[in-house]
Order: sequence, then structure tokens, then C-alpha cells
Amino acid sequence: MLYDRYASKLMPMALRYAKSQEDAEDILQDAFIKIFDSLESFRMEAQFLTWLKRIVINTAINHNRKKMYQQPMLDIEKLAPMHVESEMTLSNMHFTEILAMMQKLPVGSRTVFNLFAIEGYGHKEIGEMLEISEGTSKSQYSRAKALMKAMIEEANKVVQINLAGR
Repeated sequence: MLYDRYASKLMPMALRYAKSQEDAEDILQDAFIKIFDSLESFRMEAQFLTWLKRIVINTAINHNRKKMYQQPMLDIEKLAPMHVESEMTLSNMHFTEILAMMQKLPVGSRTVFNLFAIEGYGHKEIGEMLEISEGTSKSQYSRAKALMKAMIEEANKVVQINLAGR
């Protein structure tokens, strides 16, 4: 009953951290195993759904941790400043399009992007969670924004080309 009630609410979160549907299903399955194993430790200090989401986030981070260390993460102090000339606009895009773009991000950038932009954690907190420096968290977020911007611009070009061809 617990799985049936909450899986559909937690799956979108798992998808944001995953590279594919299959990875998201693995994350969600592992999270529910942890949830079932720790039900008696829930202290009702937070809402139940908030507690479940935190377990999914931690499970996703652990799932991606090995992959993150296989790719180099650069510290922001070692990079030239990145300038984003225009704001990203997602209002004309469907959730599945945005999700597909997020899943194309490198695992480190995707994880930091989710934690910062969607979950609302600060870079210091993200650094502690992922065992990276605050500067690395900032650079990974900056990289994710730049990559997302490029993908959005490319998608907009395709839409403009298709509209022009009508």
C-alpha cells in the first residue's frame, strides 16, 4: 500500500537524478527498500512525504556517487568566468522535454543542478552531501546551466526551422 500510494509521487524525483528510466526505477526500488527498513525510525518531526523524498534524494546521490568520481569535477576558482548572455526560458517546453535534457547532463552537473535549482539546497550544503568543495558545486551548477542553455537554444532552432518549413 505504501509503494502504491507514493511511488508515482517519488518517481519524477528519481527521474531527475537518473540518466534513464531504468536507472530511475533502480533508484526508486533501492529507496523503497530503505524506506521499509527504516519505517520504525520515522519520528514524525517532518511530513511523511518530505521524509520519503529525502530518502530518494540520498539514494540517488549514493547511486550516482561512483559515476561522479569517474568524471573530473572542476573547482570554480580554476575556471574562466562563464557568462550567460540570456535567461533560459522553459515556459514553452513540456516537462518530458526538460527532463530529457536534464538526463543528458553529466552525472555531477545533473546532481548539483537538481540539489540547487530544484531541491533548494545551498552550495555549501551540497558540497558536504557530495563530499566536494563549495566551489566545485558552484562550477558544476554553472556547467549544468550552460549545457541546459545550449540544449534549449538547439531545441528552439529546431522548432524555428520546422515552423519556417510549413
